[in-house]
This record gives sequence, C-alpha cells and structure tokens, in this order.
Amino acid sequence: MNTLLDPKRTIAELKELRALTGDENGAQRVAFTPMWLKARAWLREKLAALPVEVHADAAGNLWATLRGESEQALLIGGHIDSVPNGGWLDGCLNVMAGVEILRRIAAQYAGKKPPVTVRLVDWADEEGARFGKSLFGSSACAGSLAMDEARGLKDKAGVALPEALKEIGVDFERVKESGRELRNAAAYLELHIEQGPVLLDLDLPLGTVLGTFGVERHAITFHGQAAHSGSTPMNRRKDAFLAAARMSPFIYELAKRHGGVCTIGSCTTKPGIVTSVVEECRITLDQRHLDAAGLERLYWDARDASESFAEDSNVTVSWERLWRIAPVLFNEELRSLCDAAIAECGAKECRLPSGPLHDAAEVARAGVPTVMMFVQSLHGISHNKIEDTREEHLELCVTAFDKLAEKTMGWIKQPR
Repeated sequence: MNTLLDPKRTIAELKELRALTGDENGAQRVAFTPMWLKARAWLREKLAALPVEVHADAAGNLWATLRGESEQALLIGGHIDSVPNGGWLDGCLNVMAGVEILRRIAAQYAGKKPPVTVRLVDWADEEGARFGKSLFGSSACAGSLAMDEARGLKDKAGVALPEALKEIGVDFERVKESGRELRNAAAYLELHIEQGPVLLDLDLPLGTVLGTFGVERHAITFHGQAAHSGSTPMNRRKDAFLAAARMSPFIYELAKRHGGVCTIGSCTTKPGIVTSVVEECRITLDQRHLDAAGLERLYWDARDASESFAEDSNVTVSWERLWRIAPVLFNEELRSLCDAAIAECGAKECRLPSGPLHDAAEVARAGVPTVMMFVQSLHGISHNKIEDTREEHLELCVTAFDKLAEKTMGWIKQPR
C-alpha cells in the first residue's frame, strides 16, 4: 500500500463537501448556480496546497496541472456539479480521488517532476440539470457540442445558456476553444460510482467499464379518433392508447432478445378526458446498447412492432427522433490495466458496461485513450439523497484508482 495516499482523507473531504453544499434533500450543486460556484471555490482551496497550476478553460472546465518531465499528459476527470437533490458521491468522488492522487504524486516526486504531466479536470455541467444538456463542458472540449442547439437552451426561469455562462465569465461562442486542453492528452481516467445494481448483485466492490451505451431516443405517436366513451362500441373504436399500451410489454421482450435496455418514460393522451376514446397517444422510448448493431436491432424491431400494433388497432403511427448517440468502447489496453489495478487490491476482476453517459465518452470520442473504473453503489440507486457506497469500498476504489493512474503513467511512457 502506498503510504503517501490517504483514502480516508478523500472520504472526509467528500463529507465536508456534502455539509457545505447539501441539505436534508441531498446535494444542491447544480452547474452555473451560486452553490456550484461555492463548491468550485472550495475545490480551489484544496488545490492551492498543491504544486499545481489551476485555470478555467474557455468552456468553464477547471484544470489543475502538475507538470512532468514530458508534456504527454495523464488526464483524470470528474464533475463537482450535481442534479437537484442529488447524491453525495456522483461526480465529486471522481474529482476528490483525483485530488488525492495529485497529492500522492506531488509527495512522491517532491522537488522533482513526475515522468509525465498529470492533469485533473472538473468538467462543467456534466449533469445538464439546469438546461437539459448533459456533458456540456466535455462535449465543448471534445468538439462535439451542437452549438445551434445549445445556444437556444433555456432554464425554467427563461434564462438562456449563453446568458448563464456570461455571468460566470464564459463566452458561449468561444467554448470550443477549450479543445486545446486535449493537445497533449495521452490517456484519460475516470472513477465513478456505478449508479446501478450490477456490482451490488454480484457482491463485488469494483469493476472495469467496457464503454458507454449508445442511445436511440424517440417520441412515438399513435393517431386514432376521439369518440364518446359511452356510445362507441368496442369494435368500432380507433383507440390510440390501445396500440401504445402494447408497446410496454413488448420492449421488455425486445431487451431479452437483443440485450441492452429499453424504457418508455412518458405517456400523454389527447383529449385526455375520462369520457373520450383516446385520439392521440404519445410515448417516449429510450433504447440503449453497448453494441451498435444491437442498438440498431432494438430500434428497427420496435418500429416494426409499433406499425403492426397500429394496424391491429385501426390507427396510424409516426416516429420522431429526439436524440441519438453511438456506443463508445474504451481502450482495451487501459481496460487491462484497470483489471490489474483492481486485482492488486485483492478484489475480483469484473467488466461491465455503463448505461448512463459520462464525460469519459466524450473524451474517448475525441480520440484520447480512455477507461473508467466503477465502485459499487448501495441500493443500486443514484441521483437521489439515499445514494451511498460502503466506506471500505470508497477507500478501496481510491487505492485501486491510484494504482491505475500509476500504471497508466508507465503505459504513456512506453514506445508505441
């Protein structure tokens, strides 16, 4: 065990942050709000004790750089922002574990430079809680941010994203200039709570993340005919809800058939009154898969089924794509290093995909070799004040993540 690393300090700091920026309902560090700025100031205080250069880039991402003998850089990333009433670990565990790793490296190479540059980044607005656009800072840095779409985003109070950014000194039109931060990026590592129950069900503390699911997200609208609920015989109805309802059990069978996950997250009807047959029923379908071909099969089978259900119910159906993102597979060599780091801590190796999206996917999409490590989530719950992880698992994940960082520094120095 590296005596320069203190995982207990990471846990203490996470509790300190929880007390500073949370309440009885959970974490309240929504990006671009006063509480988020308070958390950022707290983070800067922690970094001030280290021999690092700290600056915010053109997209509002916060960087701490420990210069090495080589400009080739190991990037460690996380996000200190949260959803409203969020958990105490989501995002900030990554950041504070990274701070502890910077402390360890700085102490180990006291008076000297480490072999490679090490950089910690706190991505701005990973959650997208205020404006509905996740991964803002990392997608701006990676160059994938859809500027026209983001320019028009507004919060519940009608404040536009560019206005909110201006208040914190960020010029929206220049956010992609943050891409210069990736010029010497040789590898990117991210630690995260799993947010789901896979490791919990396997009774394992840690896992290596294979990659992030691709997503197909659509609105499906079934079109029927409004009619009086008392005078219209059952066999004469054009009931849009009847067809839509058949989609619910079908998507569960679909996920069994092809893998991945499918979710109908909302359902609205028109005219939406108790005395009328449903004229229009709109449902949203979210489909996710780690394999691009598997994701495509999920989509087309759901589409074919909707048309069949519509025909059987004497209604029509239309589809509207809401969002699409391709799956991202992480670097195999870094996945192997992550496996080894976990094993060296005495834990059983386990590989699993990530259903939620993460900043790591944007960095990987930009061509930087990337891997993530998961730590078990109690209850399999996140984005909730009951989000939690056993303290012994938190200590273990900081130790394993540090080992991964050390192995990756050596990997960066290897000729390829």
